[in-house]
Amino acid sequence: YVLLTIGDGLVAQIPSLLLSTAAAVIVTRVSDAQDMGKEVVSQLFSNPRALLVTATLIGIMGMVPGMPHLVFLALSGLIGAVGYMRILDDKSVAVEPVIASPEKPAEARELSWDDVMAVDEIGLEVGYRLISLVDKSQGGELLSRIKGVRKKLSQELGFLIHSVHIRDNLDLSPNEYRISFHDVTVGDGEVYPGKELAINPGQVFGDLQGLPVKDPTFGLDAVWIEASQRDDAQAMGFTIVDCGTVIATHLSQLLKNQAHELIGQDGVQQLLDKLARTSPKLVENLVPKLIGLGEITKVMQNLLEEGVPIRDVRTIAEALAEHATKSQDTDALTSHVRVSLGRTIFQAVNGVGRDMSVMTLDSHLEQILQGAIQGNSGGLEPSLMESTINQIIEASGKIGAEGKSPVVLVAGNIRLFLSRLLRSRVSNLYVLAYEEIPASKTIKVVEAIGGSQAQLGKI
Repeated sequence: YVLLTIGDGLVAQIPSLLLSTAAAVIVTRVSDAQDMGKEVVSQLFSNPRALLVTATLIGIMGMVPGMPHLVFLALSGLIGAVGYMRILDDKSVAVEPVIASPEKPAEARELSWDDVMAVDEIGLEVGYRLISLVDKSQGGELLSRIKGVRKKLSQELGFLIHSVHIRDNLDLSPNEYRISFHDVTVGDGEVYPGKELAINPGQVFGDLQGLPVKDPTFGLDAVWIEASQRDDAQAMGFTIVDCGTVIATHLSQLLKNQAHELIGQDGVQQLLDKLARTSPKLVENLVPKLIGLGEITKVMQNLLEEGVPIRDVRTIAEALAEHATKSQDTDALTSHVRVSLGRTIFQAVNGVGRDMSVMTLDSHLEQILQGAIQGNSGGLEPSLMESTINQIIEASGKIGAEGKSPVVLVAGNIRLFLSRLLRSRVSNLYVLAYEEIPASKTIKVVEAIGGSQAQLGKI
């Protein structure tokens, strides 16, 4: 009775087992497009390990006393044989060699736009001995200093300075670095890790033993010294900087001098979008109704080229909106914007002081220049212009020695001409128009340029 009862219970579970198996197969493989019968067979007999485990369990059950030994053992042997055959099939597939398709030679591959490398807005290449300066794991602080330079200049100039792409270059000498804008080299130099640069600011007491060089940023006389000489060098009046500071200062000065090359229409659009959040009507009426984005970008570049920050975007936009209906010439628009930014320009040149020391041109010389620019005279004698430039250079040196910024104050219609003429000859010189000086400020004329030379200048 006990055997019959147990057998009846086992037999009663077989339909439930089949139903559960069928439901599981349908649920888990319902998305497959294969025939249902083939799907069931592949699921039940594809895994040889499962077949061997099943054969083992059925064989154990067949050896239990009272069970139908012949049926269970035969079924166990059949399932075991199927599992063994599946293992042999898998091994034959694994051993079968795979013939790799021949790769196309590089010459046969078609070129695509991925092969055109984009240029780096700002790049810094270093020799292998300088890698430690940019590697944080080796204590390099140059990365954080460059980030500080970018943040400072972005706040001063009024637009976001692009990130600097730093990489090593084995073609450089071990201690050399190279700075590039748009993949064009704009500056380079050499630094010596473990040493410090002692810069001669103009008045020092004594000489230092070391490697004499020129400061890569300003061209001042300098000496690379050992760290142990630092205190002596400072006592003599030298300015001491480390390698990271030399590179960061050089990069900062180049970014400031060539900021106009680093801002484009995308950057100007970002400035206008930011302004639109506080002055939506101003931006809406300005672009593109009165002036295009390209013209605004050129005006911004003109301002930055002469060292005028563009932080006050609202004033710039209002000046453009006022004068864009009269002229679309970017030089004329820049002049109008400069007048509106007079206070900003005065502070950038002279700080917070009320009095500004300036150089002016002799009235007759100014008339000659105005006539030449307007085409009313035959031209300018080269010797006159050379003499004028030399006088400005000499006077600028005197003013600079007093710790002041040299400024030439001229009529508005010749300001741009003189600025472009003197830009490559005199560094840190500002050429301002009378209209750009705020009414609340005063000027002090310290030098008159021209004089008797102007009488001979007209031809």
